[in-house]
Amino acid sequence: MRLIDDISDFPNNIQVVLTSGTFDGVHEGHQKILRQVASIAKAKGLQSVVLTYWPHPRFVLHQDDVKLKLLTTFEEKAELIRCTGIDYLVRIPFTEEFSQLEPSEFINKILKDHLNSKIIVIGYDHHFGKDRKGNFDYLVTNSNDFGFEVVEIPRHDIDHVGVSSTKIRKALLEGRVDESEALLGRHYSLKGQVVEGDRIGREIGFPTANLWVPESYKLIPAEGVYATEVVIKGEGYNGMTNIGIRPTVNGSQKRIEVNIFNFEGDLYDKELELIFVKKLRNETKFENVEKLQKQLMLDKEIAQKIFSNEDD
Repeated sequence: MRLIDDISDFPNNIQVVLTSGTFDGVHEGHQKILRQVASIAKAKGLQSVVLTYWPHPRFVLHQDDVKLKLLTTFEEKAELIRCTGIDYLVRIPFTEEFSQLEPSEFINKILKDHLNSKIIVIGYDHHFGKDRKGNFDYLVTNSNDFGFEVVEIPRHDIDHVGVSSTKIRKALLEGRVDESEALLGRHYSLKGQVVEGDRIGREIGFPTANLWVPESYKLIPAEGVYATEVVIKGEGYNGMTNIGIRPTVNGSQKRIEVNIFNFEGDLYDKELELIFVKKLRNETKFENVEKLQKQLMLDKEIAQKIFSNEDD
C-alpha cells in the first residue's frame, strides 16, 4: 500500500474504487467496507483507494472538547488498512477551510479531479461536505452528472454485530476489553516509551516498566489490572499491567506499569506495545505491601492461565 500525503501527488493515470472516512480503530464494520473496496477493484481491474482525514475532524471543529480519545494513531490506522489489501491510502489534512467544502465541491475537486474515482463505496450512514449534507442518496441522485457508480454497504451488513467506534471506546473506558476485542476483531493495543520509575515493584518482586504514551489523544483503558501481551522489538512476552494511581504505596499520579514475565534487561527509553487480553480486577488499596504482594502473585497465576488458554 502506498501512502499519499499530498493529494496532488496522486497518480493521474489510474482509475479507482474509493471509500472515505475517519476509520478510527479500523473495526469489524470498517474492515467489511475496506475488503469490499479491494475486492471490487480487483474484479474491475482498478486501484483501491481509502481517503481519510487527519487530524480527526472533531479535534478541529470542537477544539474545546478534550474528552474524545482515539482508538488508533494515524500510523496504527494506516497499518490496519494496509492489511485489508488496499492499494492507496490518501491522507487529507482536515482544516476548518476543508470542512466548508460543499458536497459538490468535495466530489469535483477531490474525488474526480484528483482521484479519478469510478466507483464510490460507502456505508449506509456516511456523510460528507459542509454541515454533513452529502450522503448516499445525494451521491446516487447525482452519480450520472459526476460520472461514477455508487455502491452502498447496507446497514444489516455492518450493524449485525453492533459495531461502532463510539461503542468500542465506551467498552474500553469501562475496562470491558473482552467486548472491545469482539467489536475490533482483535485485542486493543497501545504503544509507549519506557520511562524512569520509583522501583517499588522491584522491591516486592514484581519489577515494572513505566510506560509513557506520547499521543495525548490515544485512549487508555479504565484503571485496573490486566493480562497483557508485551511486544519488545518484535518479540512477544506475557505480562500484566496496572493502570492507576497505586493507592497501596500512596501514589497520586495515574501510571501505566507493566510487569513482564520471564524477562530481564534494561528497557529504559525502549518502545513497548501493550496488547490487552483480559481485565483481571479493579485497582485496589491494600492494608499493606505484603497483602499487595500476595495479590500480585495471584494475579500472575490467573494471567498465566489465561495465556495458556489463548495458546490452546
